Amino acid sequence: MRIVILEDDPLIALDLQLIVEGCGHEVVGLCGSLADMHEQLSDTPDFAFLDVDLPDGKSFELAAGLDERRVPFAFVSGSRQSELPERLRHARFIPKPYSQAAIRNSLSPGHRIAC
Repeated sequence: MRIVILEDDPLIALDLQLIVEGCGHEVVGLCGSLADMHEQLSDTPDFAFLDVDLPDGKSFELAAGLDERRVPFAFVSGSRQSELPERLRHARFIPKPYSQAAIRNSLSPGHRIAC
């Protein structure tokens, strides 16, 4: 799968990238801000990992746009799932600190080990 990662912490972004690539997927975008991510989404990915809180805002509108385009995604955040807007509460949510298994599982349609 072609995957984009939206994460402002470079160490977490690198860790996510290593997990994703270790599963045989391709990271086609590693973005540290909403502005970077909007540019990256001109080419539709197969999946996205989204941090909620970024230097230039929250990723909720971006997530809603992905949802409308039927692009699967997962929030990876230190925020609480209950803080998500109602329209996004169905989304996959992986709390930080996360496990590698949680990231791998989120890449599978049935939420089972994908690699």
